Amino acid sequence: MPSILITENIVKNYGDFKALNNISVEVPTQSIFGLLGPNGAGKTTLIRIINQITMPDEGRVIFDGKPLLPEDVGNIGYLPEERGLYKRMKVGEQCIYLAQLKGLSKQDAKLRLKYWFDKFEIGNWWDKKVEELSKGMAQKVQFIATVMHKPKLLIFDEPFSGFDPINANLIKDEILQLKEEGATIIFSTHRMESVEELCEYIALIHQSNKIIDGKLSDIKKEFKTHTFEVGLHTEDKDFLFKDLSQKFMVEPANFKSLEDDLKLRIKLSDEETGSELIRYLNSKSTINHFVEVIPTASDIFIQAVKQHSL
Repeated sequence: MPSILITENIVKNYGDFKALNNISVEVPTQSIFGLLGPNGAGKTTLIRIINQITMPDEGRVIFDGKPLLPEDVGNIGYLPEERGLYKRMKVGEQCIYLAQLKGLSKQDAKLRLKYWFDKFEIGNWWDKKVEELSKGMAQKVQFIATVMHKPKLLIFDEPFSGFDPINANLIKDEILQLKEEGATIIFSTHRMESVEELCEYIALIHQSNKIIDGKLSDIKKEFKTHTFEVGLHTEDKDFLFKDLSQKFMVEPANFKSLEDDLKLRIKLSDEETGSELIRYLNSKSTINHFVEVIPTASDIFIQAVKQHSL
């Protein structure tokens, strides 16, 4: 799949502090790409470079097959974590102004804004000042301002901040729809459940260095530990636990179950298979629960950061 955005060996220094150290990532076209990392890792610096708010000391950015140019700003939409609406300006006037900055005519801006305001059922906000809106309401307005010029690349930095669960789902659905319509999305967040739901690819930056990069499903396979959660019905839980402990690496587990089972985590060696484990368990008990433990995005984030902090 071609990549709409490529960063090549990006370096950025602020005095003696290296904010980014040879960061190279590729964002496939029409994908949702998670840019992850702890606070201070360098994510916002990279986003600012992509948006040409600041420039790299070394390296370059390729956008849509060519070096990034100032005029590419019209094909990029950016929703920053720190929102930037003018509090005393009316919502409608401000959205038209922001649309014109992205190259839309006033007439086109009004047509597109009507579509979005109707879609979000916020037409009565047009003449309100931003300072009259709640944080979530202002967030909706800024989301509209970010997407209304139909950019090829959208960058959302903590897009669900300030939203209740209903409106967070609304924005999530809109992000997925924008992707289906052809947009590519870079998505920066600390909400790992959102990464699980939305992101196909991720890059993890820690202490100014990229430590993970690739397709999320492939990364999960790399981090698997050949471990299974099992729920077993038996008349003698202690005996079965001791029996299994002699053959496998076993520890008690805690997961929700409708049955009063013996709940275990069983880790296999590289030579053993899940099918072999099932056959053995069936010979000793009734299996009511059997699930391979797949690492979550949160598990991967925590493990990778810890490994690279040693």
